[in-house]
Amino acid sequence: MTTTPTDDFVDPRGDLRWGTTSTLLTEAANRLGDTEAIVDGDVRITYAELETAVTEAAAAFLAAGLERGDRVAVWSPNTARWIVAALGLQRAGGVLVPLNTRFQGNEAAYILDKSQARILCVIDEFLGRDYPASLEEAIGGAGEGRPYAALPGLEKVVVLFGQAGRHTSWDDFVASGSSVTEETVRVRAAEISPDDLSDMLFTSGTTGNPKGAMCTHAQTLRAYAVWAAVVGLREGDRYLVVNPFFHGFGYKAGWLASLIVGATILPERTLDVPHVLKVVREERVTVLPGTPTLYQTMLEHPDFSSDGVSGLRLAVTGAANVPPSILERIKEELGFSHIVTGYGLTESCAIVSMCRYDDPPEIITSTAGRPLPGLEVVTVDAKGLPTPTGVEGEILVRGYTVMKGYFGDEEETAATVDSDGWLHTGDIGVIDENGRIRITDRIKDMFIVGGFNAYPAEIEKILDSHPSVAQSAVIGVPDERMGEVGAAFVVARRGATLDADELIAWARRNMANYKVPRRVHVVDALPVNAAGKVLKNDLRARPGA
Repeated sequence: MTTTPTDDFVDPRGDLRWGTTSTLLTEAANRLGDTEAIVDGDVRITYAELETAVTEAAAAFLAAGLERGDRVAVWSPNTARWIVAALGLQRAGGVLVPLNTRFQGNEAAYILDKSQARILCVIDEFLGRDYPASLEEAIGGAGEGRPYAALPGLEKVVVLFGQAGRHTSWDDFVASGSSVTEETVRVRAAEISPDDLSDMLFTSGTTGNPKGAMCTHAQTLRAYAVWAAVVGLREGDRYLVVNPFFHGFGYKAGWLASLIVGATILPERTLDVPHVLKVVREERVTVLPGTPTLYQTMLEHPDFSSDGVSGLRLAVTGAANVPPSILERIKEELGFSHIVTGYGLTESCAIVSMCRYDDPPEIITSTAGRPLPGLEVVTVDAKGLPTPTGVEGEILVRGYTVMKGYFGDEEETAATVDSDGWLHTGDIGVIDENGRIRITDRIKDMFIVGGFNAYPAEIEKILDSHPSVAQSAVIGVPDERMGEVGAAFVVARRGATLDADELIAWARRNMANYKVPRRVHVVDALPVNAAGKVLKNDLRARPGA
């Protein structure tokens, strides 16, 4: 098995320093006081004001009868109130269950039921959708005495913004907490153990029903204190969080990591590139993480110019390897001095490995960095036997980030985390002699062309190096002769044109024949979810794919 090299910095051990997110916030408020904690449009909240708001929210949750370990769902785009609600319920001993803003009512209902959430905090309308109405419609309307009869565990619906109707408005909810003293809140917060659950993030459900990965305060605080040190996030940074809060990238590597170091959080509701560029300029943003898709979209947008982005210094992107050509454009045109990539999954606190902020470009473009200090990462073959250094295999992870299990799914948990504590990620990768990880693909995305394993991520990286290609996505499609072949969906760079036959001919010159897509579809844009990841199931469903 590969041995992970020791990191050259001291592990901050946030779990030992703070224990819970509640204590983290109190310490930050005492230390930073009038420093801006959150800037959300016209709303500006200092660290001291955030501490007060969270205590008031915690009192409201206690007044509503929330007990330690009860689940509370939040269904809303990125806002300051999302953060206040999350920290408030955690201070009261609750477990955060974020809901994807792209969910339809039936998808939200499934997770509310599965998690047995007692309270739902929801926005009334977002992007033209009435969220409470969509939930009500999906489950057949309201019942007597409860917000939703088909969800017997759901006792209260709190509307964060907009018209509350027959539900409870956020202001009224907070006001209801006036019957609970600050001392009562402090006592409850002190009762919470670092080993208590802090959150339950549900997997995407692309290969089955969504499952809730349970994570504790200690796991999260340790992981993201280390993460912040590894990537170089620091006090005084102004962090524009484009990644959605319902995802670990926006929540844990976003606003929570900002509180850990003392940065200012700027929530962004949508992937609105002109607005992102405006906020970057006006708010002197220094940190802008996102997927490669986000950066590519920014660079290709007609309104893009390099004016006003001179303050940007740190970019953090996801597991998808960034092609050298894209990295060069990001550094030169967006002005970042540090760009790092990483790899994680919901079942490991959303983090496994990261490049370091001072890693050279060739490391950043070809790997997902080294495991976080204290984690063990190995690769194994189809029989579960360790693969040698540099040889492909399924990635297994063991250590403090591995979830406590799937909520209410012992069988699924046992199939994912074995008896020795190894999390079977379902991802294919290679670990080099320095302990760095290179992701080749998800097992489920791999397709076999005439007996050869083809990995879309590898093919996409090559296609993205074409001078006229802005973005690409590759899927496997059935083929009578070869079993499966690749189909590519490509987006042209601004001002460029792409011919499918010419791109196939170019691909034949730049990759092994079995990797060459047999079909190329030139499209205006790729379908992505709210986290910026390409929806390959949508591509597979397209006629003629």
